[in-house]
Amino acid sequence: MKIYGVSLLAACFLIGKFLGNLLGKLINVNTDVGGVGFAMILLIVSSVYLKKRGWLIPETEKGVLFWSSIYIPIIVAMAATLNVKAAVSGGLVALFAGIIATAVCFILVPVISKIGSSDKILKK
Repeated sequence: MKIYGVSLLAACFLIGKFLGNLLGKLINVNTDVGGVGFAMILLIVSSVYLKKRGWLIPETEKGVLFWSSIYIPIIVAMAATLNVKAAVSGGLVALFAGIIATAVCFILVPVISKIGSSDKILKK
């Protein structure tokens, strides 16, 4: 099986981690600050750039789409695990703040889904 898009994803990840660590050092925090975000932005920008130049063949484009769709849930799950550990060790206030934020998000899901429903788009 050929694996397309992994090198582009890996390069964006490494550059993003470097930028996140650099930003962390600039603001005197000894950790990665936004490295995954930088990596995703770089992946989007680089894939659009390569596609416009005609350097991104369709198989590679599909591979980038596949790996980025796998990459995002894994990173979110890892970050969520770290946030839970920090909340538990940070005390009850951080834990209650997380519970309240999650409850508000659950409450707002039906509201947000009504805003973007296809019925309103079709009536216009």
